[in-house]
Amino acid sequence: MTLQSLIDAIQPLDRGKMAKAAQHIDSLVKPLGSLGRLEALAIQLAGMPGILGLQNLQKEIIVMCADHGVYDEGVAISPKTVTAIQARNILKGLTGVCVLAKNSGTQVLPVDIGIDGDPIEHMLTLKLARGCGNIAKGAAMAYEQAEMLLLASAQLAQQRIAAGITVLGVGELGVANTTAAAAVISVLTGSDPHDVVGLGANLPPERLVHKLSIVRQAIAINQPDSNNAIDVLAKVGGFELVGMAGVILGAAACGVPVVLDGFLSYASALAACQISPIARDYCIPSHMSAEKGAALALQFLHLQPYLHLALRLGEGSGAAIAMSLIDAACSMYCHMGKLASSGISLPEVKKLHINTFSS
Repeated sequence: MTLQSLIDAIQPLDRGKMAKAAQHIDSLVKPLGSLGRLEALAIQLAGMPGILGLQNLQKEIIVMCADHGVYDEGVAISPKTVTAIQARNILKGLTGVCVLAKNSGTQVLPVDIGIDGDPIEHMLTLKLARGCGNIAKGAAMAYEQAEMLLLASAQLAQQRIAAGITVLGVGELGVANTTAAAAVISVLTGSDPHDVVGLGANLPPERLVHKLSIVRQAIAINQPDSNNAIDVLAKVGGFELVGMAGVILGAAACGVPVVLDGFLSYASALAACQISPIARDYCIPSHMSAEKGAALALQFLHLQPYLHLALRLGEGSGAAIAMSLIDAACSMYCHMGKLASSGISLPEVKKLHINTFSS
């Protein structure tokens, strides 16, 4: 697989199928448009070429786990070992994303894509190194490494889809990774880091100025090309950010949806959608992250999140909750009764719709 072949495989949604899906939804026993964004979600899913029907969708969240050299700059309060510890806890089914995913029948697949530690038994690995470089002093990785990891992650997504997964989600683990994500978002949106850098995982407010200075330093030293997403990911990103971008592109190339999580996944989505603008049609934004800069990133992506729960856990936890919304949209589409079989005519429903909004 080459980057160009990956991009070429990503096709627009099928507008004909979406129109038919909209007609089907309007024929259901309810006022027109009364299920709001659930209807739009079902129509979006129906237009994806990799989904042949909206029944029994198999869901999985890929959690990319990696460490960051910028940790050494004092931008996080948790020990770096937390990344490996939590990765093991995911394998045991003990973390937030695991219990939330279980609630919606979603599988969780952790991937060691750069943990600063020894290999973890039974854990899938795409590891290139034990943690990426310190972006405050140089590039996170070489450009060639970023492109190779992007393609490997896309291939992983395609392999999971070939194994029967029809809805993918993305999540991450990585102490200090909000520093890298803030740098990526700042560059790709052309925004000042002041508008993006937040507290991450409970950084004391008095240390926010230092974190902001590190992001500015990383951008100044590395001079990433804002018109080249892979260059940005390589210079001021991190292994898990590249990995999530690859999963987004891999899912889109297979014509299936990818559910975004929070702040970190927005950074990856900005990169993926610069590489292939069509990939945006396959992104489902789960929630509005509590991290500063989240709204800015989503604004540039032209995506409106479904949930507002002040989440900032990461791991794919927001994506796990949003999987239930996908189930709800599909259940509505597949199992709701029809107006025709209930003795209600469509003109009557349209009249009710007009009267409701004019009263």
